[in-house]
Amino acid sequence: MKKRLLILSLLAVCLSLCIGGTLAYFTASGIARNVITTGNIKIDLIETDGEGNPFKNVSDVLPGAEVDKVVTVKNTGDNPCWVRISVEKEILLAEGKNGTPDLSLLEIDLNTEDWTEKDGFFYYNQELKAGETTIPLFTTATFNTAMDNLYAGCTANVTVGAQAVQTANNGSTALEANGWPVK
Repeated sequence: MKKRLLILSLLAVCLSLCIGGTLAYFTASGIARNVITTGNIKIDLIETDGEGNPFKNVSDVLPGAEVDKVVTVKNTGDNPCWVRISVEKEILLAEGKNGTPDLSLLEIDLNTEDWTEKDGFFYYNQELKAGETTIPLFTTATFNTAMDNLYAGCTANVTVGAQAVQTANNGSTALEANGWPVK
């Protein structure tokens, strides 16, 4: 009985050595180093007056007045990108004035031919190549003549922000692109 166990044990050891040797014959290892180089996406949000000068705050604006504010985006990076802009209007009443300002009285001439609104952003309808500048999203802000004494001495703000993502392998329009920063 002991001889049988010894023989079975030796057979098991021999089989495991054969199987281990066979498995080792079919495996290999090595190190591969891959370098992935990414491009850059850089944009400048440009706000100018009607004459191409940097936009400056305007004072003493009366109802019915039109203020030139041209908003564009320039691609200063090396790669094409998709662009979107957020626009927020705000009217702060003067001290001592009570009421709720009507933001629709601050009118912006939005360009809906070259830009598409979705989810609170305006998406540029074409890719922006390196070195190019978008067609303006808007060029003026107008203070409606319906503004009454509630708005005397108020401050009106039009705040814009721009974002960009790569176009390469990222949808065929800005609306289809992935990777937009979360608000």
